[in-house]
Amino acid sequence: MAEYDNIRTGRHCLFVMHAHLVFVTKYRHKVFNDRHLTRMEEIMRAVCKDFECELVEFNGETNHVHLLVNFPPKVALSKLVNSLKGVSSRRLRQEYPELVRHYWRAQRLWSGSYFAGSVGGAPLSTVRQYIEQQNRPL
Repeated sequence: MAEYDNIRTGRHCLFVMHAHLVFVTKYRHKVFNDRHLTRMEEIMRAVCKDFECELVEFNGETNHVHLLVNFPPKVALSKLVNSLKGVSSRRLRQEYPELVRHYWRAQRLWSGSYFAGSVGGAPLSTVRQYIEQQNRPL
């Protein structure tokens, strides 16, 4: 029962639902540095809060990011992903004009696809450790 210490409650349910999300930049361009990733984490935490989700872990490299999200059953994962990608793309391109030059035609930061994996088979500590070990740019 130790792994269920963080059971969340809804009005009529108890739940522990985690997803591992990976977003890749359009054309796999290597555009992020530590400053971009730090700001992106702040933006994504705010979006998760709006959806009553918790961003448990966040990290990334120059061309992709990993997220570990704890979400309630009432949230459609595809809607959460669309908001995370849309809001982060818009805000980062507004705040960091140097990102726009990579995508002058596409006007998007992220590739249209994403990875979403249900986390439950592997212990969360293993997934968290994997995300922490990403080679974050300096």
